[in-house]
This record gives sequence, structure tokens and C-alpha cells, in this order.
Amino acid sequence: MINGFLLGMIATASFTATLFFLRFWKGSRDVLFLSFAVFFMVEGLYRVISIFVAQPNEWNPWTYSARLCTLLLILAAIVYKNYGQNR
Repeated sequence: MINGFLLGMIATASFTATLFFLRFWKGSRDVLFLSFAVFFMVEGLYRVISIFVAQPNEWNPWTYSARLCTLLLILAAIVYKNYGQNR
């Protein structure tokens, strides 16, 4: 019971962070804010899915694949922000 409560709290915090980063992205159109919003959205969705699965498995390769893709997206946004724009 408490595990579901904590997963719900983490999911809520992740969705709140998603909304903040989307608001910052809307104002600045900076791709870094958008990549952080995508990361927190994926993290929140994973936590919501974990609530409804009988035996959530942190060692599932799909979990790490989704996290790896979003972290690579953040890395690409950092590289683009530092080297991709004409200054």
C-alpha cells in the first residue's frame, strides 16, 4: 500500500516538473527545456505503469532503454545548445 502511495507521489512530482519545463520551453523555445520535459514525462509514465503492474521489475531492459533514450535526448540537446547554434 505504501509503495503505491510513494510511486504516486513520484509520478505527481515528475508530471509537475514536466509542466514547469514545458512552460519554460513555451517562453524561450529552448530545446533543452523540451528535452527535460520529455524525460520527466517518460519517468512519470513509468511510475504510473509501475503502480498497476503486480510485480514491477526495475531490471527490465525496456525500462532502461526508455531512460537511456531520454537521457541521450538531453545529451543531444546540451550538445546542440553549446555547439549547434551559430553564434
